[in-house]
Amino acid sequence: MNRHASWLMAAVFAGLAGCSSGNPPAESAAATSDRGVGARIFRGNCIGCHQSSGFGIPGLYPSLAGSPVVLGDPVPLALWVVKGRRPPGMPVGRFPAVMPKFVWLKPEDVAALLTYLRAEFGNSAAPVTAASVTQALNE
Repeated sequence: MNRHASWLMAAVFAGLAGCSSGNPPAESAAATSDRGVGARIFRGNCIGCHQSSGFGIPGLYPSLAGSPVVLGDPVPLALWVVKGRRPPGMPVGRFPAVMPKFVWLKPEDVAALLTYLRAEFGNSAAPVTAASVTQALNE
């Protein structure tokens, strides 16, 4: 690349960088951070069964997309993820696989994961707080 083209590209990128304030609103930054943590936990622990699409493997692992368990009350979902307690809405025998217990996750991490699940794969449900997860796990 010649010197003039390099300078032109640098000027264009500098101009584009100036178009953004670089500082999203605090609420947006927090939500983005939580979704990032939730996505990281999902990729490290859940993707093998539920797949990157969130659709699971039919007849073996349940879909997270449009799931009443994911979109409903987050307490049963938190108890299933951490303690392996199957939610009432998921009948025994529907899927042959057993959900592993993720007992090492902190309430903040569980909240981030559940918030991610409730906002991804076409889902749209309220975020989950660490306080609500803590309360659920102490039941």
